[in-house]
Amino acid sequence: MVTLLDPAADTVAPRSLLFLGGTGVISAAAAERAVALGHRLTILNRGQSGRPVPNGAEVLHADVRDASAVREVLGGREFDAVADFIAYKPDQARASLELFRGRTGQYVFISSASAYQKPPTRLPILESTPLKNPFWQYSRDKIACEDILFEAYRSEDFPLTVVRPSHTYDRTKIAMVGGWTDVHRMRAGLPVMVHGDGTSLWTLTHSRDFAKAFVGLLGRPQAVGESYTITSDEYLPWNQVYRSFARAAGVPEPELVHVASETIAAHSAELGPNLLGDRSHSVVFDNTKIKSLVPGYTATIPFADGTREIVDWHDSHPELQVVDQSFMDLSDRLIKWARRAAD
Repeated sequence: MVTLLDPAADTVAPRSLLFLGGTGVISAAAAERAVALGHRLTILNRGQSGRPVPNGAEVLHADVRDASAVREVLGGREFDAVADFIAYKPDQARASLELFRGRTGQYVFISSASAYQKPPTRLPILESTPLKNPFWQYSRDKIACEDILFEAYRSEDFPLTVVRPSHTYDRTKIAMVGGWTDVHRMRAGLPVMVHGDGTSLWTLTHSRDFAKAFVGLLGRPQAVGESYTITSDEYLPWNQVYRSFARAAGVPEPELVHVASETIAAHSAELGPNLLGDRSHSVVFDNTKIKSLVPGYTATIPFADGTREIVDWHDSHPELQVVDQSFMDLSDRLIKWARRAAD
């Protein structure tokens, strides 16, 4: 069994880390951070992502859903920490438990802050906030994964740490419900649909900020058996989120039309669960616990800067400026309905 390193040491020795995934919005930033700090990082994935891995990281290719293939590429190797970014369902959590039992000093499961009670009965949201989301299957699956893994921690000392990020983004991800289509509508002078009344509070965290806290907890023995929320301390009403994108896109004052989340959900089976299970509720998080473990952690990238980075990236990559005609039609239809209802 790998022994976790002493976090009290003046100089932290490089840790041996395994990332399952490693090329997503969250995991890519964490990989860059880990390599920059001198950790020995191995990334295990299928090799099908276009996002590059950082220089200095070892890359192994296997389908993590194929246990025999994973065992073959890993051999008898052990790690100080394994971070699982791609377990979403209970059977996947059970498979990871079987794969990494006895192979790592810490197994970090990336859950979701959407697992916290919806609607919340109190703010800010803490790690002790109940896990309950009757609206979104994705969140219920994450809760079920946590239940399986925490039971393994209690019954057999499986070295589990759970991390719950909220809405984490990088330059490739547009936070508005319609994605680039909403930017297109703003620039075309068309009204933009905003769920609810636009005043519910939302927390957005840049992936580079998230990575500072996340990598800081890897290999920490006191993190085993614990869960941690990692978000920014900045929270904004949705109206401000949309206006930030408008300013970054060169639109001084967008026309925002508010449509109830329940109405959008009734007309879109795709958007409904995420809206009702997460975005329609105010979320303000208390990051005291992660800051006590990683004292240097603070999120320093304001969302106003993040929106400029996002829009600049999309402007420099025209192939990413995809306009979704079905969302255009939905927006036109529901905006027309909302205006009629307001008359």
